[in-house]
Amino acid sequence: MSAQLALKALRQWPQDARDALPLALWTAQDIAAATGGTASHDFQVAGVEIDSRDVREGDLFFALKGEATDGHRFLDKAFANGAAAAVVDRPVDYPHVLVEDTTVALEALAAAARERAQAVRIGVTGSVGKTGVKEAIFAALERCSRGNAHRSVRSYNNHVGVPLSLSRMPARSRFGVFEMGMNHAGEIAGLTAQVRPHVAVITTIAPAHIENLGSMEAIADAKAEIFGGLVEGGTAVIPADNEHCEQLRQAAIKLGVKVVTFGRAATADVRLLDAIPQANGGSLVTADLGDTRLCFTVAEPGEHWISNALAVMAAVRAAGGDLGAAGLALAEMGGLKGRGARHQLNVPGGRALLVDESYNANPASMRATLRQLGQTPAMRRIAVLGAMKELGDFAPAFHAQLSEPLAEAQVDFALLVGPEMEALARELGKSAQNPLGTVLAFAHCEDAAGAIVALEEYGLSSGDAILVKGSNSVGLGRLVAHFTSREG
Repeated sequence: MSAQLALKALRQWPQDARDALPLALWTAQDIAAATGGTASHDFQVAGVEIDSRDVREGDLFFALKGEATDGHRFLDKAFANGAAAAVVDRPVDYPHVLVEDTTVALEALAAAARERAQAVRIGVTGSVGKTGVKEAIFAALERCSRGNAHRSVRSYNNHVGVPLSLSRMPARSRFGVFEMGMNHAGEIAGLTAQVRPHVAVITTIAPAHIENLGSMEAIADAKAEIFGGLVEGGTAVIPADNEHCEQLRQAAIKLGVKVVTFGRAATADVRLLDAIPQANGGSLVTADLGDTRLCFTVAEPGEHWISNALAVMAAVRAAGGDLGAAGLALAEMGGLKGRGARHQLNVPGGRALLVDESYNANPASMRATLRQLGQTPAMRRIAVLGAMKELGDFAPAFHAQLSEPLAEAQVDFALLVGPEMEALARELGKSAQNPLGTVLAFAHCEDAAGAIVALEEYGLSSGDAILVKGSNSVGLGRLVAHFTSREG
C-alpha cells in the first residue's frame, strides 16, 4: 500500500451500524407511534422543549399542564420562536401530535428514545457533586465515542427533566448520562425506572434535604433507590470513604448488582494513591484500579474533585469507555456556571478571582469549597455565603457550624446572606478567630440585593479571592452577574 493510500485509510472513521440511522431526532410518525397519538402533518423535529422561551428552530414543543399554568397558552410563542410541531391534548392550528395527556406522552417518548438508542446509560445521583460528575463522565464518553454521547443538560434531574432529557437522546447515541435528584423518598425510584441505567453512581451522602427525610440513613436509603432501576448485570458505583458506604453496598447487593467503590480507603476498588497539587489549583492524581494504575490531571481545584475524578473513572470503566479519554477530559474540564466557574475581575490595582458556586449549597459542599478557598493564594479571602435550604430543624446548628471552616480557611471577610444565616452571624459575633488569631470581620444582609451593596461598600482589591456560594433560591447568581460584568 502506498503512503498516500495508507494515510487515507487512517483518516477514515470506522463504520458503525448507527451511522445508517436517520439524522432527524423524531418524525411525526415516530412520535405518534411512541405516544399513541395522532399526527396532524408529516414533519421532523431536531429537539424537544417544554418551555416556550427556550424553543429553538425545529424543536418539538410539549404543552405540559401544571398546577399553576398550562403549556397550551404558550403555543403561539413556541411557534414564533421556531417550533416545528407540538404535542397537545386538544386540536390546534399548528402541526401537532394529539394525545390524551401530554405529561404521559413525554414519558412515553422518553421510553421510546431509551429503547431505540440502545446506548449504555449512566445514572448519577448524590447529595453533592452530581452535576459536575455527570458533566465529567459525559465529557469522557463524548471524547471516546466520536461525539455520540448524550447527557441531561443544566440540572434537569426531576420528574419532568429526566424524561425530557431522555426524549432528546439521538438514535445514534452510544452513551447517555442522566442526573437524578430528589427531595423526598421514592422520587429516585421513579426516575431510575425511566432511565434503566447500566451504571448507577452515588457521589456521596451528605445532609442535603434532611428537612424532608429526617436522618442521614434515610437520605442514603433514598439515594440507593437508583440501584433498583439498574439493568441486569448493571454496576453500582459508591463512595468508599463515606460513613454510609456499607449501607449503600448492602442495598446494591440485595438487588444482585455488581458493586465498585471509589475513594481513599484501602478497600476501594478505584483507590487514590497520590494527589499532588498543581500550580493552576488542580491536582495530579495517581489511582489504583486493581489491574492497572492511572496517572492523570484533574483541572478542577479542591479535594472534593479528587474524589469526583475517582467516581468518573469508575463509571467510565464500568460503562466500557476509554480511561485515557477520561483522563484527557478531566484535564480540560472548566468550572460550570454556578458550580465552580472561575472569573478574573478587573478591580482597582489589577485582578481579583471570583469563584461562582451560587447554584447550590449544603453543609458538606460549604465545607469543601471553604477548604478550597483557604488553599487559594490570595491577598485577602472573601466568602459570600448564602443560606442553605431544606435543613429544617437542623438549620441553625448547620449554619452556626460554618464558623469553624471559615476560620480554618483564614477568611478575611464573610458576607452572610439570608435569614437562616443569623445563626452563623451570632456564632461569629462571639469573636471567632482564625488560626492566626485574627478576628474574622463579617456582615449580615437579608438578600442578594443587600449583598451586592455590602460587597461594593467593602470594596474589592487586586489579589482578592472571592467565593460566592449558597442555595440557588437565595439568588446569589445576581451578585455574580453584577461583579463579573467587570471580567476581563
